[in-house]
Amino acid sequence: MTIFLAILSGAVIALALVAQADGFGPTAISIAIPVLCVVLFAGVVTVGRLIRLNSDDYRWVIGMNRIRHAYMEMHPDLAAYFVASPYDDAAGALQTLGIERSTMASAGAGSILHLVQTLPGMVAIVVACVAAAIGALGGLALHGSLVAVTLAATIGFVLVIALMGVWARQSVRHGPPILESRFPSPHAGDGNA
Repeated sequence: MTIFLAILSGAVIALALVAQADGFGPTAISIAIPVLCVVLFAGVVTVGRLIRLNSDDYRWVIGMNRIRHAYMEMHPDLAAYFVASPYDDAAGALQTLGIERSTMASAGAGSILHLVQTLPGMVAIVVACVAAAIGALGGLALHGSLVAVTLAATIGFVLVIALMGVWARQSVRHGPPILESRFPSPHAGDGNA
């Protein structure tokens, strides 16, 4: 992530200098679009890596929950000492991570806010802003109206956010068979987990 932020910062500074020298004319726009495309690429790769790291964290949480479950099977009296879940389903993993599913469901907007508070979520927002800037600059390069430029920026932002969201969701949904739940939460089947 540090590399992405360095690339983004350097690009913004370089583009500010070019825009100042050119008065934000056609030369500045023709330089800005490819430079921001490089930033966009670096951002997409960064989000991909962060999603992978989150998937790895999820795997280790499942493993720790299984170990807790084994301890509780051997010594049920230890249950009072555990603060994290002994269940290896999604509800158990979320509980171990400190994210209560019932709280997220009742909060509605709270679950969306949680997503943008994660590292991949925050970086995805920044990457979507870069895509919006590319769209706006493309509209300006084509001498589009204010509405066309705004529409191009909006489409770039929404498209990248949607693609990043699908990508992140797919990484969670299609885990390896070893992560299939063996010790589900007691209320997993009735929707109260």
